[in-house]
Amino acid sequence: MYIKKILLAIALIGLVVAAFFANFVYKAMFKPNTAFNNEEAYIYIPSDAKYKDVQQQLSSLLIDLESFDALAKQKKYTSNIKAGKYAIKKGMSNNDIINTIRSKNLPINIAFNNQETIEKLAGRIASQIEADSLSLLQAMTDKAFLNENNFSDKTALGMYIPNSYEFFWNTSAESFRARMLKEYNRFWNEKRLAKAKALNLTKDEVMTLASIVHEESKQASEQPRIAGVYLNRIRIGMPLQADPTLKYAAYQLPEYKNTIIKRVLNVHKEIESPYNTYKNLGLPPGLIAMPDISAIDAVLNFETHKYLYFCADAKNLGFHKFAKTLAQHNANAREYQSYLSRQGINK
Repeated sequence: MYIKKILLAIALIGLVVAAFFANFVYKAMFKPNTAFNNEEAYIYIPSDAKYKDVQQQLSSLLIDLESFDALAKQKKYTSNIKAGKYAIKKGMSNNDIINTIRSKNLPINIAFNNQETIEKLAGRIASQIEADSLSLLQAMTDKAFLNENNFSDKTALGMYIPNSYEFFWNTSAESFRARMLKEYNRFWNEKRLAKAKALNLTKDEVMTLASIVHEESKQASEQPRIAGVYLNRIRIGMPLQADPTLKYAAYQLPEYKNTIIKRVLNVHKEIESPYNTYKNLGLPPGLIAMPDISAIDAVLNFETHKYLYFCADAKNLGFHKFAKTLAQHNANAREYQSYLSRQGINK
């Protein structure tokens, strides 16, 4: 009788221990443990993160951090951190969260366009991925990389085709650069290369001319006509006389830093620079800004015509008037210059 009581007591204790353990396991693994009201929250785990860094990001998102820690240790996550961007959904258990941050790195879309310099591009990309602007700039301007892939410091910006691309947040500067080179080579397919060859232009020259066309007009509908004007000038040995290249040349000088040139003047045409296309024949040595794909394809698919001149249209701002003769162009130019004067734009 006494032995039966002991066995019963042991069984009861065992049941209590089992119930306690089951409750612990349930709380640690399967009980919802999120403390936020939104449908999901995101955490960004850097490449060099330690477990304490993950804890810090999760501390405000979880109801019970201790139970999460216990399970993370049990599942050996604490010594196997995975970098990336992760979505923690409302109502997730510790087990769900650990499985997520171990294997469900989310891709992100990176977009860029209209970057005037490689430095600004680096800053733009750094705002979207883990790599900082300095490491990106160093990768983008690395001379060994540029030489190996037939770029220079003046043409390096042309390797980055403006678009939207899918990356992981924890992409390194070198991996970003490698992907962009791959996209650049994909962009320059046989069809585009054949069109560039027909123009007797290299890829870099097409990109340079496209950068001028894009700075002249953001209107995709008239970019092929503007490209046709410049190609006509090149064909007959006429200087490009592109105002955007004068602005670019001016902005390289100390006196024009932190200024905006709204009106190109004769003084700008006297600037000594290889980018001054009033003084120098042919294309400048590199891009003056990042062209959109529309401008690149406008050069490759230029409009065939006999125009040699164009001028901003005072009555249809954002567009241009085109002329075949210098006399007609001068009349168009006087009309636009008069408009600028009426607006008080003198420099």
